Amino acid sequence: MTTARIVALFVVAALAEIGGAWLIWQAVRENRGWWFALLGIVALGAYGFVAAFQPDANFGRVLAAYGGVFIAGSLAWGIVVDGFRPTLWDYVGSAIALVGAAIIILAPVVTDAGEA
Repeated sequence: MTTARIVALFVVAALAEIGGAWLIWQAVRENRGWWFALLGIVALGAYGFVAAFQPDANFGRVLAAYGGVFIAGSLAWGIVVDGFRPTLWDYVGSAIALVGAAIIILAPVVTDAGEA
Protein backbone atom coordinates (compact mmCIF):
# COMPACT_ATOMS: atom_id res chain seq x y z
CA MET A 1 0.00 0.00 0.00
CA THR A 2 1.49 3.30 -0.99
CA THR A 3 1.69 6.38 1.13
CA ALA A 4 -0.41 8.18 -1.48
CA ARG A 5 -3.24 5.67 -1.03
CA ILE A 6 -3.06 5.96 2.76
CA VAL A 7 -3.26 9.75 2.50
CA ALA A 8 -6.12 9.54 -0.02
CA LEU A 9 -8.11 7.27 2.30
CA PHE A 10 -7.57 9.69 5.19
CA VAL A 11 -8.73 12.61 3.03
CA VAL A 12 -11.87 10.77 1.89
CA ALA A 13 -12.57 9.69 5.47
CA ALA A 14 -12.18 13.29 6.66
CA LEU A 15 -14.54 14.60 4.00
CA ALA A 16 -17.14 11.99 4.96
CA GLU A 17 -16.86 12.50 8.71
CA ILE A 18 -16.50 16.26 8.78
CA GLY A 19 -19.11 16.68 6.05
CA GLY A 20 -21.51 14.39 7.87
CA ALA A 21 -21.06 16.20 11.16
CA TRP A 22 -21.48 19.55 9.37
CA LEU A 23 -24.73 18.37 7.76
CA ILE A 24 -26.12 17.31 11.14
CA TRP A 25 -24.98 20.63 12.62
CA GLN A 26 -26.83 22.43 9.85
CA ALA A 27 -30.00 20.44 10.54
CA VAL A 28 -29.93 20.94 14.29
CA ARG A 29 -28.32 24.35 14.79
CA GLU A 30 -29.29 26.11 11.58
CA ASN A 31 -32.75 24.55 11.03
CA ARG A 32 -31.87 23.39 7.52
CA GLY A 33 -34.24 20.42 7.57
CA TRP A 34 -34.30 16.79 8.59
CA TRP A 35 -32.90 15.64 5.23
CA PHE A 36 -29.61 17.41 6.08
CA ALA A 37 -29.41 15.22 9.18
CA LEU A 38 -30.23 12.12 7.15
CA LEU A 39 -27.48 12.91 4.65
CA GLY A 40 -25.13 13.52 7.57
CA ILE A 41 -25.90 10.10 9.02
CA VAL A 42 -25.20 8.47 5.65
CA ALA A 43 -21.90 10.37 5.35
CA LEU A 44 -20.85 9.37 8.87
CA GLY A 45 -21.60 5.74 8.04
CA ALA A 46 -19.50 6.05 4.89
CA TYR A 47 -16.65 7.40 7.01
CA GLY A 48 -16.63 4.17 9.02
CA PHE A 49 -16.29 2.08 5.89
CA VAL A 50 -13.58 4.26 4.36
CA ALA A 51 -11.52 4.13 7.55
CA ALA A 52 -11.78 0.33 7.49
CA PHE A 53 -9.93 0.25 4.15
CA GLN A 54 -6.68 1.51 5.69
CA PRO A 55 -3.93 -1.10 5.32
CA ASP A 56 -2.92 -1.11 9.00
CA ALA A 57 -4.85 -3.82 10.83
CA ASN A 58 -4.79 -1.97 14.16
CA PHE A 59 -8.01 -0.04 14.67
CA GLY A 60 -6.55 2.10 17.46
CA ARG A 61 -3.52 3.13 15.40
CA VAL A 62 -5.61 4.06 12.36
CA LEU A 63 -8.09 6.10 14.41
CA ALA A 64 -5.34 7.77 16.42
CA ALA A 65 -3.56 8.84 13.23
CA TYR A 66 -6.85 9.91 11.72
CA GLY A 67 -7.32 12.24 14.69
CA GLY A 68 -4.58 14.50 13.34
CA VAL A 69 -6.17 14.48 9.90
CA PHE A 70 -9.53 15.31 11.48
CA ILE A 71 -8.08 18.32 13.30
CA ALA A 72 -6.50 19.79 10.16
CA GLY A 73 -9.48 18.84 8.01
CA SER A 74 -11.94 20.47 10.39
CA LEU A 75 -10.05 23.74 10.28
CA ALA A 76 -9.81 23.54 6.49
CA TRP A 77 -13.56 22.81 6.24
CA GLY A 78 -14.28 25.81 8.43
CA ILE A 79 -12.14 28.05 6.23
CA VAL A 80 -13.61 26.85 2.93
CA VAL A 81 -17.25 26.28 3.88
CA ASP A 82 -17.94 28.60 6.81
CA GLY A 83 -15.46 31.44 6.32
CA PHE A 84 -13.65 30.60 9.58
CA ARG A 85 -10.44 32.57 10.17
CA PRO A 86 -7.95 30.44 12.11
CA THR A 87 -5.41 31.96 14.46
CA LEU A 88 -1.69 31.25 14.37
CA TRP A 89 -2.30 28.80 17.22
CA ASP A 90 -4.89 26.91 15.18
CA TYR A 91 -2.29 26.44 12.44
CA VAL A 92 0.46 25.44 14.88
CA GLY A 93 -1.78 22.96 16.68
CA SER A 94 -2.97 21.50 13.39
CA ALA A 95 0.60 21.08 12.15
CA ILE A 96 1.60 19.33 15.37
CA ALA A 97 -1.39 17.00 15.06
CA LEU A 98 -0.48 16.14 11.44
CA VAL A 99 3.13 15.41 12.38
CA GLY A 100 1.86 13.14 15.14
CA ALA A 101 -0.47 11.38 12.71
CA ALA A 102 2.37 10.85 10.24
CA ILE A 103 4.60 9.39 12.95
CA ILE A 104 1.87 6.99 14.06
CA ILE A 105 0.84 5.69 10.65
CA LEU A 106 4.07 5.87 8.63
CA ALA A 107 6.69 4.78 11.17
CA PRO A 108 8.19 1.35 10.63
CA VAL A 109 6.58 -1.41 12.64
CA VAL A 110 8.87 -2.79 15.32
CA THR A 111 8.61 -6.52 15.96
CA ASP A 112 8.89 -8.21 19.33
CA ALA A 113 12.54 -8.87 18.48
CA GLY A 114 13.11 -5.11 18.22
CA GLU A 115 13.61 -5.11 14.46
CA ALA A 116 12.08 -2.47 12.23
